[in-house]
Formats: sequence, structure tokens, C-alpha cells
Amino acid sequence: MKSDSSVHREAGSLAGIVPSVNLAAEPGRMDFYERAGALRLAPLWRVLHGLVTDQPAPRCVPAIWRYAEVRPYLMEACKLISAEEAERRVMVLENPGLPGESRITQSLFAGLQIILPGEIAPAHKHVASALRFIIEGRNAYTAVAGERTMMEPGDFVITPSMTWHDHGNEGDAPMVWLDGLDMHIVNLMCASFREGYPGRVHPLDRPEGAAAAEAGHNLLPVDARYASQTSPIFNYPYRRTREALDQLARFRAVDPWHAHKMKYINPVNGGWAMPTMSTWMQLIPKGFETAAYRSTDSAIFAVVEGSGSSRIGGESFDWGPHDIFVAPSWAEHRHRASSDAVMFIYSDRVVQEKLDFWRELKSPA
Repeated sequence: MKSDSSVHREAGSLAGIVPSVNLAAEPGRMDFYERAGALRLAPLWRVLHGLVTDQPAPRCVPAIWRYAEVRPYLMEACKLISAEEAERRVMVLENPGLPGESRITQSLFAGLQIILPGEIAPAHKHVASALRFIIEGRNAYTAVAGERTMMEPGDFVITPSMTWHDHGNEGDAPMVWLDGLDMHIVNLMCASFREGYPGRVHPLDRPEGAAAAEAGHNLLPVDARYASQTSPIFNYPYRRTREALDQLARFRAVDPWHAHKMKYINPVNGGWAMPTMSTWMQLIPKGFETAAYRSTDSAIFAVVEGSGSSRIGGESFDWGPHDIFVAPSWAEHRHRASSDAVMFIYSDRVVQEKLDFWRELKSPA
């Protein structure tokens, strides 16, 4: 049986060794590595280039989930387990490069949640922040920190860190939305906490629309104090977002790399709507193709309407309404719309910006 140190020694591939290391001399150093390993010491020069790479080296890969193929599995899941038993009936979108890790990118989670008419996903809270992007259905709600909001396709809904939340479907058809969470960032820091509420739903103590009334009209109560970094608006309705994009497209020249792309903001400070996940909505006019672009944040795209194709890291993907695809860190990507297309996007850019290591590269238009 091999010792831990010998396994570590063999795992140090030549690819990670500093180029200046004399490989011919390495066999004579093995005894030193063995003895150092017994004290849990390891030579950095044998792994340095694998730790500090010349450019981003994500394990996640370009991938797409076509809604027409995925939806039957959501419906089948409803026959196998209830929303209450599952707590959250979600099918995880697992990146092919990260199998078994419940990750769509190296840092973020994505899954499709489904609630049938009459069902309630019971109340709980956790450190991980969550976003909901509504795919299909109506007359379902999410309740956050004592206030309820009804949800419609294209709405962007926020669940801030450590706020009680539950979901319910009062309609007559299934409700499906995309869940995006920062749980992998939280877990990297070993900062996860979670609590279940004693009842199925958390009591409501604010009327529906209260958050929008306080902060959704370019006004704030004069005595308002917002300690959270998350936007106090927790539902950004699609009808208003779509109208903003249409109005922007009437007078603003289309950007070569982003077409018409607007970010969701926190009205209190003008920053990103969430402290750990950046969110946007993008409109690409029919026939327009964006110039090649790359950035260090891996991005998840959810098609709201329209159709087109994307080339990501050398792979091509055709997409249509409700399809979801991912562009890994530093993978060059461009998009072409065959009809006016609108896409919701989220990534960990806001975290990278706060840590001063977000970068982008725009190819000549």
C-alpha cells in the first residue's frame, strides 16, 4: 500500500512543475519529498503552475439544456415526489465538466424548480442568496421576509440571505422557474447555515407590493435604513424590463459586443441588485451578431423569447425560448439572433469586481 506522501508525489504532474526545475535531478529529490510529506509539507515548485495558471482554466464547459427535452423530466418528477417531501422539487442543471457537484459553473448553482397547482414549498431560510427567474406558469407566488409577490414569466425574483421564504401555486397549471444560488461561494467560505420554519408558511406582515412602493419608483422613504447589500425590491417584473429594453433600443446605438444589455440594480446604492450574483437582461435584434467577447465570470443565459445561435469556446449551440446555456470563464463567445431575442443572464461578476480580479476582453468589432 502506498503512503500518502508517495501518492502526493506521483500526483504532481510534470505540467504543474516550474519550467526552471531540473527534471533530471528530480529522482534524487524524492527522498526529501517523502520525508517532508510525513510532516505534511509539499514542494510548491512541483505544483505552482497548476495553482497559478497563465489564464483562467475552468473545469466547467460550454453546455446547453433545451427546455423541450428537459420539461418532461420535470413533469415526471412531480409524479415521483411531492414539493413538501422534496422541500424543493428541483432538477439540478449539472455542468458536464463538473459531474456530481451540483454546479452549473465553478461557483454557481442552477436548477429548475416546479410546483403544481395547490402545492406549497415549505418555508426555510439559509445563508445562500437565491434568484428565481420565471420560465412558465402564472398565479404562483413567493413570500420573502413577510411579503408575498405573484410571479409571471420573465420576472426576476430575489431571496436575500437568511430571509424566510416559501412558494405556492394558486393557479391551475404547473409553475416552473430557474433557481440560481451562490451556495458554492458560501460553502467555499464554510459559512453555510440553514433553518426550517416550524410551519409550512411564514406569516405575512407586509402587504403585497410594499417593497416596490418603498423603493421601486426612484424614491425612498426619508427615514429608510437598509443594512442589507441586497436590493429591497425583490420582484423585477418582466413587463417593465421589456419596456425599458424597447425604449433603449429606439435611441441608443446597438453595442457591438452586448447589443442592448441592461443590468438589474439596487435602487438604494445603484450597485448590482445582489451582492454575490450579477444579473442582466439582454435584447439582441433580429439578424444582429455580437462581436467576440470573453470575461473571467462564467455566465448562465436563459432565453426568454426569440431564437438564435451562440458560439462558445469553439462550440455552436442553437437556442430558443426557455433554453438555458452557459459560457465558461474566459471562453470566447458571440451570439446571433434569428428573431428579436431576449435573454436573462447571471454570473459571479459582482464578487470578482469586489475582489479586484474581474477582467474582460473585447475582440475588434
